[in-house]
Amino acid sequence: MTLLDGRIAIITGAGRGLGRTHALLLSALGARVVVNDTGAALNGQEGDPDAAHAVVDEIRAAGGVAVAHLGSVSDWNAAGELVELAVNTFGGLDILVNNAGILRDRMLANMSEAEWDSVIEVHLKGHFCPLRHAAEYWRSEAKAGQPRSGSVINTSSGSGLRGNPGQINYASAKSGIAMMTLVAARELARYGVRVNAIAPVARTRLTENAPGLGDRIDTNGGFDKWAPENISPLVAWLSSEECQLSGEVFSVVGGRIGRQQVWAEQEAYEIDHRWTVEELRTALEHLPHGPSEFVPSA
Repeated sequence: MTLLDGRIAIITGAGRGLGRTHALLLSALGARVVVNDTGAALNGQEGDPDAAHAVVDEIRAAGGVAVAHLGSVSDWNAAGELVELAVNTFGGLDILVNNAGILRDRMLANMSEAEWDSVIEVHLKGHFCPLRHAAEYWRSEAKAGQPRSGSVINTSSGSGLRGNPGQINYASAKSGIAMMTLVAARELARYGVRVNAIAPVARTRLTENAPGLGDRIDTNGGFDKWAPENISPLVAWLSSEECQLSGEVFSVVGGRIGRQQVWAEQEAYEIDHRWTVEELRTALEHLPHGPSEFVPSA
């Protein structure tokens, strides 16, 4: 018996990159998989509508069980249909991996409303819609006396945890996803559902244009530190019934996993009366002048 035997998984954005490697590994470990992907290009425009079907074909050729879904996860009705497809085809839902995303990078002073809206919609709303419909399903199962050991793995980013110039839309969405993870973990615990997030770094369509990352390979022992396949084992473990972690955010790159905590208080300033402006000037004058530099999560 393998780790995920009998478990039913939805993986969004699974036609390429990280989503594809997640789908292949979860299937190899025994899960039945719904491969969701619209086939959109990097910027969210029309791309390859056959991407999801190609991954389904890979899974089936390897002896696994999978079905494709081509709807947009940021569309409320399509996200509901995605959950229904898993339930109606395979008899339930145990795992939701929210992975779909696009990039429309631009410096703040040049970013258009459309560039902001599209990234927030695909990443933040595209996490919320499937999670909302899955949560409704898991709640109804629990109330019917048939709770499932559910697991959600969201996809944040180092940019969302620490900020990255030129990605104010992407960073805002990914930061929201990290906090969504913490809130959902608290709310869904009563139904037997765990919610965690990963902040991965790997060579994918979203990152291949980053300086040096597109062709960088760590040749130490033949290990490719940037391969997307390095990320999927953590997703598989978080998906398993053996894993009891919830409300966690992990950075992951190559063979390194970091447990992240967002918005930890660094210092506190307290007096026993209302602050005056002069008192605040004195209390805060030792802090660095200007924004801190972006520090990668791994």
